[in-house]
Amino acid sequence: MDRTNQMTLTFRCPPALEKVLPRPIPAVLGLPEWFKRMPAQAFDPTMGAETETVKRCPPFIDAMTYGFLIPLAADVEVRDGEFTWDFVVEGFSSEFSQSPIAFHDPSQALGAPFFDEDRFIIKFNNFWNIEAPPGYSLLFTHPVNRTDLPFTTLTGLVDCDTFHDSPLSFPARWHDAAFNGVLPKGTPVAQCLPVKRESWSGRFESLSGDATERMVKLRSAIARETGVYRRQFRVPKR
Repeated sequence: MDRTNQMTLTFRCPPALEKVLPRPIPAVLGLPEWFKRMPAQAFDPTMGAETETVKRCPPFIDAMTYGFLIPLAADVEVRDGEFTWDFVVEGFSSEFSQSPIAFHDPSQALGAPFFDEDRFIIKFNNFWNIEAPPGYSLLFTHPVNRTDLPFTTLTGLVDCDTFHDSPLSFPARWHDAAFNGVLPKGTPVAQCLPVKRESWSGRFESLSGDATERMVKLRSAIARETGVYRRQFRVPKR
């Protein structure tokens, strides 16, 4: 990638929290331990041969390593459905939230598939104001492919090139009702993906002779060898 064209997101936090908060990190630095331990190949009993795992799948990896991860501000202990934390910072202004986690009443999700009448929607409080370059929005979503986390962050798109003077919070559904333990400070609670705002339309065509020939040629190459997409089509993203 041409570093002269590298874009920048600006993260700002209250001065009293500057040395306390974990910083958002490039998603490439936050790959989970299960991914690092995964084998690159495994035996496929259906095919009767070794095959590559998702650890060698560029789209899977690129999605997990794109953008930034927003970390949990403090340890949160969960015991029998009760959430507790210790987050007291001397000199921290009361105009900001005083806790790493809050809640939405279930009524705010009425009619949605993640609605539970007897369960709150949790809200991860974020203490960073995030500014994007002109023309860019930020897609905030659950950390990609992180189904191991006991919650699922809801997805939202925010025009952070204009809206960047207030911190955003991240609502999430706590789906693991049996979870008892500590969600550690620094746990990724959202992934932040820059999106350039553009107007799109769709065009629909039948495959032409040339397009069909190219498709057959490419699919034959993919069947013969591994890494075709990685070597010939993948574009660097960092």
